[in-house]
Amino acid sequence: MEIFISALPLVFDPYVLVVIVLSGLFGMFMGAIPGLSATMATALLVPVTFFIPPVPALAAMVTATAMAIFAGDLPGALLRIPGTPASAAYTDEAFAMTRKGKAELVLGTGLASAVVGGLFGAVVLTFTAPVLAKFALNFSSYEYFWLACLGLTCAAFISTDQPVKGALSLLVGLLIATVGLDPMSGQARFTFGSIELMGGVNFIPAMIGMFALAEVLRSVTAIRPPPEVKQSSIGNIFSGLGGVLYRYKLNLFRGSVIGTLVGALPGAGSDIAAWISYAVSKKFSKEPEKFGTGHVEGIVDAGSSNNAGLGGTWVPALVFGIPGDSITAIVIGVLYVKGMNPGPTVFLDKPELIYAVFISFFVANLLLLPLGYAAIKSSKQLLRVPRNILMPIILMFCVVGTFAINNTVFGVGIMLVLGLVAYLMEENGFPIAPAILGLVLGGLLEDSFMTSMIKADGDFITFFERPVAGVLGVVTISIWLMPLIMKWRRRRGLAPAGDV
Repeated sequence: MEIFISALPLVFDPYVLVVIVLSGLFGMFMGAIPGLSATMATALLVPVTFFIPPVPALAAMVTATAMAIFAGDLPGALLRIPGTPASAAYTDEAFAMTRKGKAELVLGTGLASAVVGGLFGAVVLTFTAPVLAKFALNFSSYEYFWLACLGLTCAAFISTDQPVKGALSLLVGLLIATVGLDPMSGQARFTFGSIELMGGVNFIPAMIGMFALAEVLRSVTAIRPPPEVKQSSIGNIFSGLGGVLYRYKLNLFRGSVIGTLVGALPGAGSDIAAWISYAVSKKFSKEPEKFGTGHVEGIVDAGSSNNAGLGGTWVPALVFGIPGDSITAIVIGVLYVKGMNPGPTVFLDKPELIYAVFISFFVANLLLLPLGYAAIKSSKQLLRVPRNILMPIILMFCVVGTFAINNTVFGVGIMLVLGLVAYLMEENGFPIAPAILGLVLGGLLEDSFMTSMIKADGDFITFFERPVAGVLGVVTISIWLMPLIMKWRRRRGLAPAGDV
């Protein structure tokens, strides 16, 4: 407690607070523009951190990331274009609510959930970092394989009422994820002689194409213009919010817990946490039939999970120097530059600096409330812009954002091709969300499976021998078998009735 109190002046210094506010505005802008993700916002701050002390440097990264992850909800809810990968899980749900004239409710719920989830993640990071890091460190390739399988099972829950089409869409995403070099042999697969494809299909151009470009194509080719959003319904974003949060308080807690735990797993991050939280929300919901039609319940779970995952990703990064995601991979480099070498000794060498970073998490998530409110109030003006003007502007942002990732035209080509594929899929009733999920988890699934099979010498029983892996495996297979068991039980239950 003494260290925590001594770290307070390091954060509540006027210079540090100004840096936090400016980085918050920067992160909000980066997250709201499709293609300019939270990872890119963090990367662009790295040159700035060379010229400022450690505490404001790390606080700037924390704040920019928290703002960017939430800001990705804005174009997702208003235009069906997720600003960041972490928002992709519930973009369709949020956009459906906007179409119903509930833009203020979905945005207000997303903001409140993000703040609560972020504060929960900050509390967990502050008080349980070493414990969570040790737990995450025990995860081997076996546990990651079952975690990926469990995540892919989400496709069964986030799909439409046509599970076969949802499964086929998932396979499309997995197929795209196999493009590039084989992780074990180094053999090129589906590259067609292209050097650029050897590195695989970048997720950001794929996501922009499959959501944003597909929406642009749908708007251009529509015989009848899409229904306009009810302008009269846009008002106070906090109206009715208390009732929603009270009704789904358990969802808020569950999403925060899932986000923190998944975020603490190296390589998982907020993206996967959001998908899992949304799927769990639908699985245990009393109204699962409302999901996909504009239901706020999934927004509470996934929205809180997003920002809670931010605190979770810093756990292995700080304690063991293992990045929880791409953002903390950048942060670890900054820690080394600032002389705060990550590892168990960082809490002994410079504890006041580490606790100053923890405090900055609380400040950033509290600052998210006013900045997020201002961003929502200004972003809703997008709904008043005619679509024949808005769509070319969106297309321009898509091209610029995609090009900016690697400064190559090839990424723009990926966006265009996958945007056309997504448009054709949706026109024929195939949902896009499972394909995105397959693309996100495909690499983790393949790497962990191949590594595990090599270690097990081809013996699949080894996948169940470790305690955590065994539990995850049993849970995953049980979910797979559940539809067959339910169908068998229904048949047995109807059989006597048929004999009467």
